[in-house]
Amino acid sequence: MEEWPFHDGNVHNLVESRHTDIRLNRHDVDHSLQMHSSLVRRLSLERELEGHQGCVNAVTWNSNGSLLISGSDDARINIWSYHGRKLLHSIETGHSANIFCTKFIPETSDELVVSGAGDAEVRLFNLSRLNGRGLNDGAITPSALYQCHTRRVKKLAVEVGNPNVVWSASEDGTLRQHDFREGTSCPPAGSSQQECRNVLLDLRYGAKRSLADPPKHTLALKSCDISSTRPHLLLVGGNDAFARLYDRRMLPPLTSCRKRMSPPACVNYFCPMHLSDRGRSSLHLTHVTFSPDGEEVLLSYSGEHVYLMDINHASGSSMQYSLGDASKLMTFTPVVNRLELQTSVSSAFQNGLWRRSNIAARIEKCSMLLEMAKRSLQEGTNIFHAIEACNEVIDGHGTDIGPKVRHECFCTRAALLLKRKWKNDAHIAIRDCHNARTIDSSSFRAHYFMAEALEQLGKFKEALDFAVAAQCLSPSDTMAAEKVDNIKKHLAADEAEKNNKSSDGAPKSEPRTGRILSLSDILYRSEANSDASQDGLRSEREDSDYDEELELDFETSISGDEGRDVEPNILHGSLNLRFHRRGESTRETGANGSCGSPSSSLQNDRAAYQSEAVIDMKRRYVGHCNVGTDIKQASFLGQRGEYVASGSDDGRWFIWEKRTGRLIKMLLGDDAVVNCVQCHPFDCFVATSGIDSTIKLWTPTAAFPSMVAGGSAGPETSVLEAMENNQRKLCRNREAILFHRGKHKGKDVSLVAQKI
Repeated sequence: MEEWPFHDGNVHNLVESRHTDIRLNRHDVDHSLQMHSSLVRRLSLERELEGHQGCVNAVTWNSNGSLLISGSDDARINIWSYHGRKLLHSIETGHSANIFCTKFIPETSDELVVSGAGDAEVRLFNLSRLNGRGLNDGAITPSALYQCHTRRVKKLAVEVGNPNVVWSASEDGTLRQHDFREGTSCPPAGSSQQECRNVLLDLRYGAKRSLADPPKHTLALKSCDISSTRPHLLLVGGNDAFARLYDRRMLPPLTSCRKRMSPPACVNYFCPMHLSDRGRSSLHLTHVTFSPDGEEVLLSYSGEHVYLMDINHASGSSMQYSLGDASKLMTFTPVVNRLELQTSVSSAFQNGLWRRSNIAARIEKCSMLLEMAKRSLQEGTNIFHAIEACNEVIDGHGTDIGPKVRHECFCTRAALLLKRKWKNDAHIAIRDCHNARTIDSSSFRAHYFMAEALEQLGKFKEALDFAVAAQCLSPSDTMAAEKVDNIKKHLAADEAEKNNKSSDGAPKSEPRTGRILSLSDILYRSEANSDASQDGLRSEREDSDYDEELELDFETSISGDEGRDVEPNILHGSLNLRFHRRGESTRETGANGSCGSPSSSLQNDRAAYQSEAVIDMKRRYVGHCNVGTDIKQASFLGQRGEYVASGSDDGRWFIWEKRTGRLIKMLLGDDAVVNCVQCHPFDCFVATSGIDSTIKLWTPTAAFPSMVAGGSAGPETSVLEAMENNQRKLCRNREAILFHRGKHKGKDVSLVAQKI
């Protein structure tokens, strides 16, 4: 399928403009050049950094990009030189479990570094104490040791310009603020002396099953970030569907964890509308981050896609929704055409005559792309690229096109999404059909494709209303008549099945207190495998407060096994199981040894709960797979953040154009999984890591631009084949909860099962 240029323009013209166009800010041009599409499409593997003995779970640059810090399952911190591409220091931290996060402390000449790990500890190290030591620096006494968390520390955050404070997010449901000026140690959690008053956010009653549900479960935090442009803004994400934005200036004073508190009010919730009412215990965030300019946030979901949201929004705007809006979107009601969309003159003409020649070229481009997409829909070929062509028209040139083209593009994209049937495509098609109906309330295609989308989701009653409306709009159309008949058959079948169940008698459920779960029950309990089942009725278990959360770790000790005769293909090691029963959370022992109790406001029933308004998605990025690990990142690339990148469970990492969601690059970066993707602060240079014990460095050194580039893991398959395989992984039952991290190469092997 024919390609079209990216939105950052011709790189040669951009370079020349730095010297010839005095109206341009040279720094802005330099920022645009850092991750220009012509460079991104030439990214290839430059080298691998060797120095860890386990999975590399964290990589972070210092502020000027001269140093890279990494943390690993081997409980070591490594410091690397950017210019020399070599290991400078390897520090034995003393952590007793995997390191998940590392940071340079700002304004300390890169002498202070901090780490957080699975042993629930945060450790601070002073690199000036390493002067004169060799490459393998061995153990070093931490300058500060914080042991107040009770579960794994998954993410650290620092504030630009602040050398005194680090924030830690833990799966115990708290975000803590550690001030080096107030103390350099604290007693272990659970000790009688544990009185640390450093809890900034207590979210042990903060998790929500859905938008309608009050927060009443522990929000096991997976990620946090502090805005670089407005450092009072704090973003957190955990084991539910909602990212939360807080203003630190509006939070209550720091507290201890002696008493569980109701969660503080946040500035904004962020969640795609179609995920807000799922009620699935498995849906959770693995990474949240601010854009470089602080105006957007990026969310990465386990078992889901990557989503972009706006921070600043007008109250009541289309980007904000509240309880009931999702169901309204799927309910047939008469729609009044948007008057502001009925003008036949592009809004771009209002800015002056000098834009008319450019706008004419862009409109011609949009017409060409729309015709390409319609041809692909008719032939049933190149569906993925046809959807990207529609994205280019709607998201790339939305202000240039008139209502007729916009309507046609919405309908065409909806039809393409329904034909592709990737995860949540039906939900995005519903949005498109709704938008098309607001432009033309008598649109046959908008009503027909809305009926088909609802039918795919198993919402047959709602689908029938739209199908009947489509038939009324075009009585002679045989497709509409067939659609009505098919939906009526589905409704009849559902009614018959319901009657059979009621006549047979519902099976009695087992008493919870008398049921013992076997390991097989836990590991192979599966979820629904389609959007239809996800949107259906919740099981008794999912409505319950008694959700077990399982942490399963299987570790092999390689060091003493080399000389032994061991049975091939068998993993030897220790198995550790830890259960957390949510219904018993009110009786959990606090860090000080006392039992916490919820405030009275938490005991109100759902009927009294007033749900919050939520910010909806602006863009979706698809193609990767995020199921196996809960530290998978999604990152902005470059100082302007014009591209979005994410690791994937298939050993690849993906790069999309932020503005349109168009896939620009797919690279093979690991034998198993890529978790971390970190762009250099100023250069076109990316560091990635994952299950392998090495860090991969990527530079634009390929001779020709392309969408695909191989790596250390061998030859590459086609782009579409790789993405379709990933979609199958996202949609299949979660039977493969045991995720095999690593292969027999002398590294740790972990089997992780989360949120059964």
